[in-house]
Amino acid sequence: MPTLAPPLPPDADLRSLVRFSTEDGLIWLAGQRMLLLHSASLGALRRELMETAGPAHARRMLMRAGYASGERDALLARQIRPDASLFDMFSVGPQLHQLEGAVRATPEVFEIDEAAGRLRCVVRWDHSWEAEMHVREWGPQEAPVCWMLLGYASGYTSAFFRRPALFKEKQCAACGHSHCLIEGRFVHEWPDGEQLAREYAPDSMLVRMDELQSQVEALRTELQPRDEQGPLLGRSRAFQGAVELLRKAAPTQVTVLLTGETGVGKERFARALHAMSPRMGKPFVAVNCAALPAELIESELFGAEKGAYTGAGAARMGRFERAHGGTLMLDELGELPLPAQAKLLRVLQSGEVERLGATQARRVDVRVIAATNVDLERAVEQGRFRRDLLYRLNVYPIRIPALRERVDDIELLAMHLLHKFSALHGKPVCGLSDRALAALRGHGWPGNVRELENLMERGLILTPAGGQIDVGALFPQWGGSADQNTLDAQGHITQGRAPACDGPQAASLYDAMQGMGLSLEALEDALLQEAVQRAGGNLAAAARALGMTRPQLSYRLSRIRERAKD
Repeated sequence: MPTLAPPLPPDADLRSLVRFSTEDGLIWLAGQRMLLLHSASLGALRRELMETAGPAHARRMLMRAGYASGERDALLARQIRPDASLFDMFSVGPQLHQLEGAVRATPEVFEIDEAAGRLRCVVRWDHSWEAEMHVREWGPQEAPVCWMLLGYASGYTSAFFRRPALFKEKQCAACGHSHCLIEGRFVHEWPDGEQLAREYAPDSMLVRMDELQSQVEALRTELQPRDEQGPLLGRSRAFQGAVELLRKAAPTQVTVLLTGETGVGKERFARALHAMSPRMGKPFVAVNCAALPAELIESELFGAEKGAYTGAGAARMGRFERAHGGTLMLDELGELPLPAQAKLLRVLQSGEVERLGATQARRVDVRVIAATNVDLERAVEQGRFRRDLLYRLNVYPIRIPALRERVDDIELLAMHLLHKFSALHGKPVCGLSDRALAALRGHGWPGNVRELENLMERGLILTPAGGQIDVGALFPQWGGSADQNTLDAQGHITQGRAPACDGPQAASLYDAMQGMGLSLEALEDALLQEAVQRAGGNLAAAARALGMTRPQLSYRLSRIRERAKD
């Protein structure tokens, strides 16, 4: 006797994960962005595939698309109901499939012995969109046609149990039955399991296209500037413009000045420039001018003879001599004291260094790469930097764009860092949720790539192994919009609101406002301006932190400016 499946559990926990963000037109299922599509549009796509690729290819492509969708939903199952029974956890898939409007799924048999590797799952399908659409287009069929739905069931079950499982459609409404019926088992339990698995393998044409794409990507990566940590990553126009300047400078001996905000990767650029230059086999020496005490900078850069100063018990080389034949990177150059600037200028002009306490100069062959996040023109005006040194260094400037100017690179960089930290900590995760990626793209990035690196490592550590990094693991303060709606049990959209500030919090806020003599209008103005400042001028990030839309924030800021004019 088969083990009859118990009734499906309540789905209120799943409905609460659906969010309709009316302000920005986004729909979310947990951390994944969803779409409401006309079933007729999917039917048109199905027809196009059938007519161009043929029924066999179309079937396999749609099954693979459904498989990928099922895998993504399986990521949620054990997270949503961690303390529930195995069946209730597994039921997330059929219930999500129903909630997404694909089909009403009712498990009839659920037999599982994970230790023995046995599974038998029979599910009844009612109101299959694929069966209805296929019959409407091509009439009654001889063979089952719920290809995407079947792929979803196989992908979901395989990902849920972390072992290959495949379903067969035993009967289909498109063939004249009152409903569809599917049965799933682990692949090794099916006599024709290998043949079933091949149906999910990419078609030969698609495999060839994928191979060609991989070759193109490999060639593109080889052409990218790189250092010992790998290629510089980025495809945005701003980034590619900086890379092109770097590539042109590499075969020459020109002194390069790298500028840009803190954390944009100036040392990575410098190392890549060295790696592409004829000096690549020689030393690369980097020195942070801001990290050295003022009294030691000259000896660090130029070296010192024995007895040149108290504690100099032996002669030693400076950074210029250590970099002989190679490249010297002077990072944070804007912090170099004026006396050291004068000596640096002389070295750049003559190609000779003189150790402290020495009577003779030493010839050095060094390519200098300077880097700073300081506006050197302004530093010259303020008397903190020598103008003649600026002219000497500013022969070939390269500005490295801030991360907020490279929005198209954020996902690429994030996934690279995620793989790096996953290997470092021995903790695999299943990438980033759509909502996390949206938050990353909208963030102001005052710390640039260095900040992204920190966020990805923290997100990996906070996310369970095998899970998906959601926005809460990256930005704990991120709460989304106050005007987000969800679904009730009848399928009606209900409005959700942000938690109210009441009780002791409201009283404390009121007392603080009274103590500072602020009006409500002044408090709002201060709050808006502080949010924009903390977001580094990024209005989208500031608006999200305040729980409003960017247009709403822009309107309020414009009112502040108008009042200031009055």
